[in-house]
Amino acid sequence: MKRFLTSCFGLGRLGLCPGTWGSLPPAIIFALMCHFRISALAISIVMAALALAGSFVCVRFSPFVITATGKNDPREVVVDEIAGQSLTFLAALPLAADASSNRQIWIITLLGFLLFRLFDITKPWPIRKLEKLPSGWGILADDLMAGVYAAIVLLICTRLWISPPAF
Repeated sequence: MKRFLTSCFGLGRLGLCPGTWGSLPPAIIFALMCHFRISALAISIVMAALALAGSFVCVRFSPFVITATGKNDPREVVVDEIAGQSLTFLAALPLAADASSNRQIWIITLLGFLLFRLFDITKPWPIRKLEKLPSGWGILADDLMAGVYAAIVLLICTRLWISPPAF
């Protein structure tokens, strides 16, 4: 059960690009909730709940998977991607709320997804250092910081795109 939860119901065991598979659920949930104009409060609650639940499961159960696999950051553990990606979309909620079309919502979602994956894969400073934290904390912390970086870049890019400054 612990491996099932940390792999996000098996997504982390799909083999090719498990982190990308683990990042998809929050992106899909966010896009669909925004597309169907669910209230911003409800979306923020769902994204916060995903981030918190992913964080809890990662810290609580990753040590078991580390022991079982003998790896410090097992590829199958993708619940950290759920937490980090949810954090990106939690910050992006005001952008989606300001979007004037569903097309803009899907573009914001795609950009948030790609930015998160970029920062999660490249691990710019200090993300790589956070991996050194013990056990599940190291697995989680780098993804949360990648989520913060992605959110910052997403906010800047979409603010310039949706409401460019007047010169």
